[in-house]
Amino acid sequence: MKILLLVLASLALLVALAWLVGALLPRAHTATRSLVIRQPAAVLFDTARDFARHPDWRRDISAVEILPADGALARHRETSSHGAITYALREATPPHRLVTEIADPALPFGGRWTVEFAPMDGGGTRVRLTEAGFVRPALFRFLARFVFGHTRTMESYLRQLAAKFGEAPPVEP
Repeated sequence: MKILLLVLASLALLVALAWLVGALLPRAHTATRSLVIRQPAAVLFDTARDFARHPDWRRDISAVEILPADGALARHRETSSHGAITYALREATPPHRLVTEIADPALPFGGRWTVEFAPMDGGGTRVRLTEAGFVRPALFRFLARFVFGHTRTMESYLRQLAAKFGEAPPVEP
């Protein structure tokens, strides 16, 4: 019984420490990742903009529901193993820039993704993804920073976009 209490007290202390570290971390973060895909910017822009077809190439998305625009250029809800998240398209400047943001204020996190498509000399396109996000709960901030990482989802998105075209370039900061 004494060992069980010691184990429980140690776990409680670890959670409290993680919460404290998370409380000291900034709520907001910005991260950027990029890669070069040997496709024209217009093709990559159109692929990224066609939200209804994302489940065709994104392994982490099981369904997409197109929603009424409601003040945005467009809105959609992605369903994955983590649940459903609603996004609003805030900017679409073909074939150079696409900006989406999480449109559900009830979530414990949120933010904006800016995807830029820059044609490269000699062919191909540099796809640059910037996340300006935030995490509200202190414990989640700790986990996002030290366990999951702020860039894992972005890197996965970029790799899957490249894989749609049969490519596997390295993701760069």
